[in-house]
Formats: sequence, C-alpha cells, structure tokens
Amino acid sequence: MHEIGHFIGGRMLAGQNGRTGDVFNPASGELAAKVALAAAAEVDLAVSAAAKAWPAWAATPPLRRARILFRLKDLLDRDRKKLSAAITAEHGKVLSDADGEVTRGLEVVEFACGIPHLLKGEFTEAVGTGIDAWSVRQPLGVVAGITPFNFPLMVPLWMIPVALACGNCFILKPSEKDPSASLLLAGLLTEAGLPDGVFNVVQGAREAVEAILAHPGIAAVSFVGSTAIAETIYRGGTTHGKRVQALGGAKNHLVVMPDADLDDATDALMGSAYGAAGERCMAVSVAVAVGEVGDKLLQKLEPRVRALKIGPGTDPDAEMGPLVTREHREKVKSYIDLGVKEGAELVVDGRSLRLQGYEDGFFLGGSLFDRVHTDMRIYREEIFGPVLDVVRAPDLGSAVRMVNDHPYGNGVAIFTGDGGVARDFASAIQIGMVGVNVPIPVPMAFHSFGGWKQSLFGDHHIYGPEGVRFYTRYKAITQRWPGGARRGAEYVMPTLGR
Repeated sequence: MHEIGHFIGGRMLAGQNGRTGDVFNPASGELAAKVALAAAAEVDLAVSAAAKAWPAWAATPPLRRARILFRLKDLLDRDRKKLSAAITAEHGKVLSDADGEVTRGLEVVEFACGIPHLLKGEFTEAVGTGIDAWSVRQPLGVVAGITPFNFPLMVPLWMIPVALACGNCFILKPSEKDPSASLLLAGLLTEAGLPDGVFNVVQGAREAVEAILAHPGIAAVSFVGSTAIAETIYRGGTTHGKRVQALGGAKNHLVVMPDADLDDATDALMGSAYGAAGERCMAVSVAVAVGEVGDKLLQKLEPRVRALKIGPGTDPDAEMGPLVTREHREKVKSYIDLGVKEGAELVVDGRSLRLQGYEDGFFLGGSLFDRVHTDMRIYREEIFGPVLDVVRAPDLGSAVRMVNDHPYGNGVAIFTGDGGVARDFASAIQIGMVGVNVPIPVPMAFHSFGGWKQSLFGDHHIYGPEGVRFYTRYKAITQRWPGGARRGAEYVMPTLGR
C-alpha cells in the first residue's frame, strides 16, 4: 500500500502529520492507495516555496514562459495513455473518456502558449500635450486551485497553464479521491523546464482548503465543485481579501422540439446523460420534451438506456464505468428512491445492476424517469449520477420559463431544425453556456467556461480570455518627460485631452 504525497518546491514530499485518506479502485471496490492529508503547515510550506520562486518567474519574459508550455504540450501528448490510465484507475471513467479529458486540457495549454499576444496592453500616443498613456496586465503572485474528482487532469489544466503563463506561481489542491494525476502533471511540468517552486501540489481535504482560504500569501483562488462548497469558498476567500472564481453545480436541460431529429437527440441525451456515469458538471440531467414529442422520445430512449454497456473503465467495449466512491453511489441511489417516492415514473431502474467479477465495485445502472415535475427534488437538485429526468412542456415558451426559473444556470441545449427558434432560444435563455444541436456546449479554450446564477460565484469565467483577466491585475500608466516651458503647480482636476 503506497502513500500519495505532496509536490512542494520541486520535489515529492511525504505527508508530515500522519493523516491519510483512502483512494479506491472504483471498478473493484478495493483500497488502492493512501493519500496524505495536509494541514496548515504543509500549505504554508507550499506558499513559502511559491513566494520564493515568484519574483524570478514574474520577471521571466512571457515568450520564455510560453516555450515551457509548448514543451508541456508535447509531454502531455507523449504521455496521454499513461495519464488516461491513471484517471481511469482512480475515477473509474472509461479510457476513451479519460483520453478526451486529456485532450480538452491540452487545448487550454495550447491557448496559453499564445500568452505574449494575450498580455499585450493598449497604447495611446499624446493623450495630452507631450503625454502618452498605456495599460499593462501584471501577475497577482501566488494563486491556488481547488479541483474536483470528476476531472482530475482537465480541470487543473483549465487553471494552471493560464495562471503560469501570466507569471503567477500556482498551488494545486486536487481531490483526495483521485490524486495521482496531479503528481504526474507536476513531473511533466518539471521535465518541461518549469523552475522549482512555481508549481506545487498539496494533497488534502477540508483542513487544507481552509488553510488556503485563510493564508495571507495567496492572492487568488479558483475552484470547481458543488454549489454549496463553491459559495463557501467564495465567501471565505473574499472575506480574506482574495480574488475568487468558484464554479458550482448544475442541472443542465436539453430541450427537444417537435421538429428535432429524434435519432440525433437520443444520441445526444445518451452520451451527455450517461457518459462518465453522469459525473460531469455539463452532463444533461433533464430532457424537456416540447409538445407531443415526449412519447416518441421515450420510445427511443428506453431501449438505449437498458442496453447501456457498463463495465470497468479498462474494458474497451464499456460505455459507462462505475461511480467514484461507494458513498457517492449510495447518494445517487437514494435520489432514485426519492424520485419513486415523489411520484415520478421510473421507466428504467439502474439500482439492481450487478457485474460478475465486480460485485464490490461502485457500479450503478442507467436510470430514466418520465413525468417529472418541477417541484420534485430530483428535478431541483444536482444528482451527479447516471439519472435522466424527462419533463413535459406544452410549448417552447413554457420550456424557456422552466429553464430560466431553475436556480442553476450552467449549460443548456436545444435540438431543433428551425434556425429562428434556435436564435430566439439562445437570446432568451438565462444560462452561461448554450448549445444548438450540441448537447454539451463546453466552449473551446480560446473562449471561456462558466455558468450563471448558482453555478458561478465571482465575476470571471474560467480559462480563455476571462482566465487571463482573472490571473492578472490591470495597470494604467500615464507618462510625460520634462521639456518645453514649465507649467507650474495646477490646482484643478487634470484634463489632459484639452
């Protein structure tokens, strides 16, 4: 039984306080490793290492920082199979999905490689007589990221490349449920040439998070996780004077119009609802059937859900793997119990799934509810598992009001053959990310990712141009050189342009 430790100041570091957590193989249910759980002392050690490295790193020209990221991109490509295997071993998602996670993380690295261009400010010659003005963006200092179990590589890569490219030093607190990918990433950054102390990994749970929020040496915190914790992170970080972006939970809807291609819509719902066992913040968990399309949609969905190929993530034929922990499986199962109690029609029941040879694994079959109403908890709350609710709406206006009234506002999609309907829907919907005939509208790295309402706390979305703004401070400079006649003291508000 090996222990997964920290990475601080350019070297691997064992746990310092004897406290550890369990890391499981979700497919077998077996205990696979122990992970060190940091206390405030380890967080302080990481902050000290980062603070020591920051002046030199901030002074490194952006082009040189970009060259390290170019090398990181090549190394991620080289080791993508190793990274995917590590993700699957601890999270449970199928290998093809883990490989897709690596790809989406790589795209943010590629974006951050353009940092010399992205950090360019603006210059105005002669804002006044003999006076020029320009703006620059400068790094914050030491920043931290607290990331979730469902994407142990991709979500850290939503933060780290942009933060480092902007000249910050970074402390990562990954999920204690699947921590190994963080150390693999630390090794690749070192191999790419990143100086010691610029990137650090502190394993841990709540105590480590609280230490990060309170530490005066950390300027900003980025977080992805559940809404309840996101709000706590936001309030705790801002109370301590930090800049915070905290991305929370979701209840993403996919609206199916009567003119939609139902085969396409069914494929979209299957992949987005049951991929990664529903453990995605962009998973579609509500299908809104508009008009008379509901019965036809159910006729196509039901046999597909029953036929889901479920198995260990290493099985090349598996479409869905286990959930991440036994506790999370029981939580999702309890929501299925609740849906039945609330009166929803359970069309497909995944609770009884048993896989031969994997009886102790954290597997749950796909479940499908019909006739779900908006006052039910299975509609209002994030389940984060392989459960799809079908809600009926008489018309598009009702569907839009339903989506807009929901407290979450992460992602939404509409499937239709009518361009006018799609355009009106995209304009009226109060959601941060919108797909038209695209079920999981995760923006590319050169845009930015983030929701509205209770899906985001803070002013900035993550990665892309919003990420550059989050990890930098704006500075305006106005300059005049001595020359010509002296003006003497001026006691009025300066009006340079006059």
